[in-house]
Amino acid sequence: MPQNIYDQDDFFERYITLDRQVKGLIGAREWPQLRALLPDLNGLDILDLGCGFGWFSRFARENSAASVRAIDFSQNMLDRARVMTDDEKVTYERADLDELILPENQYDLVFSSLAFHYLVHLPNLIKEISKSLKPSGRLVFSIEHPIYTAPSNPAFLVDDERKKKIWPLDDYRKEGSRTTKWFVDGVQKQHRTIGSYINIVLSSGLQLTDFIEWLPTEEELKVYPASEDDGIRPKFLLVGAMKC
Repeated sequence: MPQNIYDQDDFFERYITLDRQVKGLIGAREWPQLRALLPDLNGLDILDLGCGFGWFSRFARENSAASVRAIDFSQNMLDRARVMTDDEKVTYERADLDELILPENQYDLVFSSLAFHYLVHLPNLIKEISKSLKPSGRLVFSIEHPIYTAPSNPAFLVDDERKKKIWPLDDYRKEGSRTTKWFVDGVQKQHRTIGSYINIVLSSGLQLTDFIEWLPTEEELKVYPASEDDGIRPKFLLVGAMKC
């Protein structure tokens, strides 16, 4: 059974205070660049993996998507999503993404935000996604950047001599489970190198169309000066791919 940190009360109570949960997509700093990877959603059948509170699912329908199937492993997430959604064209279901089997040629777009870095069997899921996409269908997803997931102690250090912050990077080549503290101790994530993510996508028969190491723009740094740390190292990786 995979870890289900989002259904642990002490974690969830803190998680729901994040801007991206209070404000929705506009509270997610990477959203403008991630949104730019999306095709025109009008008339599309969409699969939303790791849907959380359903922010993207509702956005898709507001932008004329034909249907959205939204999946998450957290019951807390799904309960909140159902309360917030009044749309029969959005269906929510609970499933383990590591074990997901998908139908063939079903979706025009598969979307996932910050979920894939939890998955042990991600290569299998990407193959299922490739199978489930219609010809010229798109996969768009975001993950925590491998520079962010690799360190055994992911935190900035201060170089007193140069008077600047540095991000220590160790065990980058050592892929696999990482146990870190995020609100609570014992949060488990899966680290993979950038090369592994690229090869997982390509080996599934998809063609890479976009690959962005997310950093805040100069304009964003002016508006959100507290995000200066995100300008030191990329926090997110944004990926787009197409079924040929």
